[in-house]
Amino acid sequence: MNTDQTSKTLGRPREFDTDQALEAAMQLFWRKGYEGTSLTDLTEAIGVNRPSLYAAFGNKEELFRQVCDRYAAGPASFLFQALELPTARAVAERILYGTVEVVANPHTPAGCLSVQGALATADDCDAVRRQLSARRVAFEATLRARFERAKSEGDLPANSDPADLARYVVIAYQGMAVQAAGGAGQEALRRIVDMAMRAWPA
Repeated sequence: MNTDQTSKTLGRPREFDTDQALEAAMQLFWRKGYEGTSLTDLTEAIGVNRPSLYAAFGNKEELFRQVCDRYAAGPASFLFQALELPTARAVAERILYGTVEVVANPHTPAGCLSVQGALATADDCDAVRRQLSARRVAFEATLRARFERAKSEGDLPANSDPADLARYVVIAYQGMAVQAAGGAGQEALRRIVDMAMRAWPA
């Protein structure tokens, strides 16, 4: 290889697979949270330098947004699939038992990427907290609408409150994610779901 060819080769930005890069970033954010993940962590995990990272994904906050979209469409997709089930009880069971399978899966980081990310405390993480809060509020509203439909169809008792039920499921989901991040296993979390479903309106 002559000098000109060598120069061109060395000067060419390192190419990488965007899908693989997002997967690596998702695993990192999932394990360490938004605040706990540094740009150095990201460049090392993805295998690129900072200019290449910025060129591909923008800043850290934008990369995290794309990772959250990937998480919602992948590991957390059961949340949205559950909404299509025929009864409100089936919806709640699928969300809660599905949560156990994801947050305490021995083959993936413990806990929930969204919950872990929301635990950021630094002032410059406000935008991330707002993003995650908006996602949670949107899902809770969608879940409430699903339970309102169930009530109108007679699938839930007339005295049930769809908003309270949606909040109940979301809080249970988040609580189990925190417990799993602290070491709780699937068996212990399934017992929690069993108790939660015993309180479901008959």
